[in-house]
Amino acid sequence: MSKFRFLTSGESHGKCLDAIIEGVPSGFRIDEDYINAELKRRQVGYGRGKRMQIESDKCEIKSGVRLGYTTGAPICIEIKNKDFENWQIPMSTKELDLKNREILKLVADKSFTKVRPGHADYAGAVKYKLEDLRDVLERSSARSTAIEVAVGAIAKQMLKEFSIIGFSHVTQIGNVRADVLPQSYTLLKESAEHSELRCADDIATDMMKEAIDDAKSDGDTLGGKFEVIFGNLPVGLGSHVHWDRKLDGRIAQAVMSIPAVKSVEIGAGIDAATLTGSKMHDELFISDGKIYRKTNNAGGIEGGMSNGEPIVVKGVMKAIPTMRTPLKTVDLYKKEQTEAHFERSDTCAVPACAVVAEARIACILIDAFLEKFGGDSLKEIKKNYEK
Repeated sequence: MSKFRFLTSGESHGKCLDAIIEGVPSGFRIDEDYINAELKRRQVGYGRGKRMQIESDKCEIKSGVRLGYTTGAPICIEIKNKDFENWQIPMSTKELDLKNREILKLVADKSFTKVRPGHADYAGAVKYKLEDLRDVLERSSARSTAIEVAVGAIAKQMLKEFSIIGFSHVTQIGNVRADVLPQSYTLLKESAEHSELRCADDIATDMMKEAIDDAKSDGDTLGGKFEVIFGNLPVGLGSHVHWDRKLDGRIAQAVMSIPAVKSVEIGAGIDAATLTGSKMHDELFISDGKIYRKTNNAGGIEGGMSNGEPIVVKGVMKAIPTMRTPLKTVDLYKKEQTEAHFERSDTCAVPACAVVAEARIACILIDAFLEKFGGDSLKEIKKNYEK
């Protein structure tokens, strides 16, 4: 039985970002252009920083795909970091002669010991006994999500073979909420894709852009909220029999571990606290032998399993902690009060976070799908699916 899983490697300013994907059966068509289009979706958005002007992410499939189709072997994919040209000495993987003053200066200029509140700096340095916080920053950076979006693009192409499609949209930036949203998922998706902020409410989008501009001029940052929806899923993905097989738990972990995400909701989410049982739970009806529901407060998941309704996941991204107006902190080397280190940053990256969440959820869904209908080839899986 196939199990879709992957490992990634790479640093923010290192040579490249890589992933090895295991458990992809043979026969799936993989389009590299589609992967690159998904990478572009992650990079665009109002409020992004200068890094997006440097990088134009392109993925290269290194193995596991032949003549456009998966072979059943592990897939290796890579994204080269263009900015590495400017970081070859400080991010060298080889031991350097630090007695050479030129080399020492290049390394020292990129090293820092001033903790950035809200980042992994302090805990990472203590855990791994690191003196240079650069060693924490490079791997904990949200740059790592680029390769995850590429992996998610492969998962999405696999799901499309079974007409399972997902999308995301932004519902809040700072204090500005989207109120006028299309009721149709098709219109919602189209409107979000044509928005600079992935927001389907045009009036709210303009107000969000103003809020981002204000934060940028103040040297501050903004967070927000997004929603991811996947439709046309079969009943029974996941399981009720063990806690770690429950689909909602797996999705929540996948989204919660995205850098800067602080809250995950499924379906009604936090609003469930205010709903009575008669209002919360989705009644079932039958017509011409077909079972259907009029509401989806469960977000497509009951008892840890998909119930046939669209899966609806909401995530909250905190304001980015790297700010031009630095917060108070401590220098770990000098052991004194100071201000946080600043590194090139976005003002708002909620739309990008939504795209990353799409990718993460797609990986969970294809894993659960293969768990239920799995085989060694697409032909075998389709036979199992159509039974």
